[in-house]
Amino acid sequence: MTEPMTIRARLDAPRKTVHHALTDPAELRTWLTEHAEVELPDRYAFWGRNTPEGDAPHQRLLHVDDHDLRFTWLLGGEETTTTINLAEDGPDATILTLTQTHFDFAEAISGSNIRGVLQTWWSLGIANLAAHLEGRPLLPKVDFTSTDLRGELLIDAPMDAVYTSLIDSEQASAWFGYPIGIEPWVGGRYAMGGFESGYAAKVVDLEPGRRMSVDWGPTGVTTWELDESEGRTRLTFVQSGFDEQNPPYAAWGGSVAGLAELRRYHEVPDWRPIWL
Repeated sequence: MTEPMTIRARLDAPRKTVHHALTDPAELRTWLTEHAEVELPDRYAFWGRNTPEGDAPHQRLLHVDDHDLRFTWLLGGEETTTTINLAEDGPDATILTLTQTHFDFAEAISGSNIRGVLQTWWSLGIANLAAHLEGRPLLPKVDFTSTDLRGELLIDAPMDAVYTSLIDSEQASAWFGYPIGIEPWVGGRYAMGGFESGYAAKVVDLEPGRRMSVDWGPTGVTTWELDESEGRTRLTFVQSGFDEQNPPYAAWGGSVAGLAELRRYHEVPDWRPIWL
């Protein structure tokens, strides 16, 4: 078994507020999942169309206190374990550390097991938790019952500034939190990990100032389009052209989670990413 996956984020809310958002069923139904039932210290369950294998609750609570939450989660035929730790970062911020067992990056790439979605699913969940705590609109959740992978968000910034941050390698690397090499022309490379990574997707459509499409091969084509909306920028994003028998939910969740930070990049004064 691989080492547990770890995600760390700084949330702009006191620890007690974050703990409440993690353990109150109404809060969970807002930022994470379609259905949730919590009766501490005995029950912690969530399920529904926004949850992997969400036909029924598959969690079993192991431990909960003011700082830690730990539960098992039967997923893809294996009992995995999720642990969430909350540490105060001054009076008004919290460091959240999530560890998740039974995640294999190869399964995320191949789509061979539903556990492959865990890294990006949790990343999108935490991004939406941050948005919820900051009073911002949520990003679209992954819908595991649908192959219609599309969504939109409003960014309080001029359209030209948003466009530049999407096609400029340095800015895109900053808000996405991972090196991205971008050649913003049709036929150009779009390289996660930078141009030295050895693999690059291909830009297949570009309308300067407004739209770009990138072909990722088996996971399909990602297209984003910008429009002005009452002084703000509306970003519409779509994943298409994939095998509908094996939708790229892992890639989709990661893309949407990244766009949450793009919005903060433009809207938060003295911006710093939530990810540590």
